[in-house]
Amino acid sequence: MKADIVIVGGGPAGLAAAIAAAKEDSNLNILILERDRELGGILNQCIHNGFGLHTFNEELTGPEYAARFEEQLDGLGIRYMLDTMVLDVASSVVTAVNSKEGVFTVDCGAVVLCMGCRERPRGALNIPGLRPAGVFTAGTAQRLVNIEGFMPGKEVVILGSGDIGLIMARRMTLEGAKVKAVCELMPYSGGLKRNIVQCLDDFDIPLLLSHTVIDIKGKERVTSVVIAEVDEKSKPVPGTEQEIACDTLLLSCGLIPENELSRSAGVKINPATNGPVVNESFETSIPGVFACGNVLHVHDLVDYVSEESGRAGRSAARFVKANKAEEGPVINIKNGNGVRYTVPSFVRLNELEDDLVIRFRSGNVYKDSYINVLFDGETKLHRRKQIITPGEMEQVILKKEELSGAPSEILIEITEN
Repeated sequence: MKADIVIVGGGPAGLAAAIAAAKEDSNLNILILERDRELGGILNQCIHNGFGLHTFNEELTGPEYAARFEEQLDGLGIRYMLDTMVLDVASSVVTAVNSKEGVFTVDCGAVVLCMGCRERPRGALNIPGLRPAGVFTAGTAQRLVNIEGFMPGKEVVILGSGDIGLIMARRMTLEGAKVKAVCELMPYSGGLKRNIVQCLDDFDIPLLLSHTVIDIKGKERVTSVVIAEVDEKSKPVPGTEQEIACDTLLLSCGLIPENELSRSAGVKINPATNGPVVNESFETSIPGVFACGNVLHVHDLVDYVSEESGRAGRSAARFVKANKAEEGPVINIKNGNGVRYTVPSFVRLNELEDDLVIRFRSGNVYKDSYINVLFDGETKLHRRKQIITPGEMEQVILKKEELSGAPSEILIEITEN
């Protein structure tokens, strides 16, 4: 089997990348390989609204947002294979398997990695206790309620205040469950401010910061959990324990990019994001292999996923046609004080499509602070922000002409004065 571009994953990133590539060159043979039984990825179970405000200037549900992209596929002649698991990725060969074709290979000119991310399970959290029924990741519970039509439980405690956990606190409440508390290990929430307000405050659900679950009780089914405050080293503080009766514990303790395929292909991984290191075109360390969406770094808005993935798709299309980047100045992008990572990690000026968008997350909560951008040590941008939190992605946009001097390094940092 042959294709000019293979897209690994048919979620929001894969759809946006495929459509952008097809619009860049209508003659390209593009193939999407999706392991699920339908396109759309995680959007299919996100039936709440709030999607599309940046992309379509209107508020959509997750399935509605996905449908906008799916409608474009057939008109652009983009092929896709469902129930298909990709086993191996190389720069010019992708190996996959499904029940119809068996194991097969696709010879291609470029690959775009769009595998998304997965939730951190209980086994990675080291929570003591037995293993009773009633412990779910928040995303699993969301699928059970919104797609399968099953209620995970009636009395719920949620560990972790990521966006999925916050949204499920509201969803479980609307379905008649009693959400007794949302516990967060850190002294700040990991979710968007709007979700804290709309999902917790509006339903009088308590958010307990600097708290964690230290024991799960129950043999056959969860009967209660024991929570405790934690100190600055995230260790439980003796004497602060309290037991909460419940039949369900939902875990919303972080997302991990699905990069097993990336690692096996030899792609360089950024330890801060657990995603590939990419340049301005979202090309990885392997020429012709691109990455975008949550497999690259975990986003807070799907609109940003679509925007970045569109660039990755266009870049893949141009790579297939040219198969070689123009040589020119390379600018390294570094993260300084308060910044956990930046995407991209470096920029090739000759390949820059338009203005440079650098996205990043902070490592802590900063109030009344400044985002600084330095070119070779010289301050080029000094922007005040009332609040910066790890739960919300930040960005700076640099005009292409500002980079004409070709600094060797751009540093992004957060300062408090």
